[in-house]
Amino acid sequence: MRLEIHNLHVAYGRVHAVDDVCLHVNGGAVVAILGANGAGKSSLLRALMGLEQTTRGARVIFDGENISDWSPSRRVQFGLVMIPEGRRIIVGLSVHDNLLMGAFNRDDQRSVASEIGEIYERFPNLRERRDHPAGVLSGGEQQMLAISRGLLAAPRLMMLDEPSLGLSPRLTNEVFALIAELNRKRGISILLVEQNTRKALELAHYAYVLELGRIVAQGAPADLAATSALSDAYLGRARENNRQSRRQ
Repeated sequence: MRLEIHNLHVAYGRVHAVDDVCLHVNGGAVVAILGANGAGKSSLLRALMGLEQTTRGARVIFDGENISDWSPSRRVQFGLVMIPEGRRIIVGLSVHDNLLMGAFNRDDQRSVASEIGEIYERFPNLRERRDHPAGVLSGGEQQMLAISRGLLAAPRLMMLDEPSLGLSPRLTNEVFALIAELNRKRGISILLVEQNTRKALELAHYAYVLELGRIVAQGAPADLAATSALSDAYLGRARENNRQSRRQ
């Protein structure tokens, strides 16, 4: 399984949120997308899910299939699943019904029931509140519910948008431990957008840095951490540095 992105472009009027991005995620890998607020990270994930319109020249290749024109639901059926920023659970529905929503594309109900049972074993707080509205959950519990709902869609590649947003350091550690477990034990590939740069680089096998919609640096986490690429991107200096390098 491999995800390839070629010449991806997303614009909102005159604003180029994603500008000619090319990247790839190998099977079984954790790849981080880093950058300051407004860098285009969330727009990139939404475009990969078919939720944002892209230019005609863009290509999204997943497991050898060109899925550029596929609907979001068809992409989910093929194993591409996104956990959106802010969790986006349905707070008026019960915890259990939120989980069932993740399996809406599946017809193997016996397996779904078994997987929900495993989720309740893994997260006793969700089990205890299974019949309560999801709105009563804490922020950390809601994030666990959102990830569990995504798991029930049977992902081969899971995209997570700011999974630690609004969480305490303790809960952030729990969420990242879960992501690592999904990657190592279940073999799920991960494309991770995250503001917590340190945690993302600890988890990732490879990382890309976005600034104003363009990739300005990429490489192994240790290599990126050893350079000024990350700080330059967050301070808005990376693209100017790249221009000066090309002139020399």
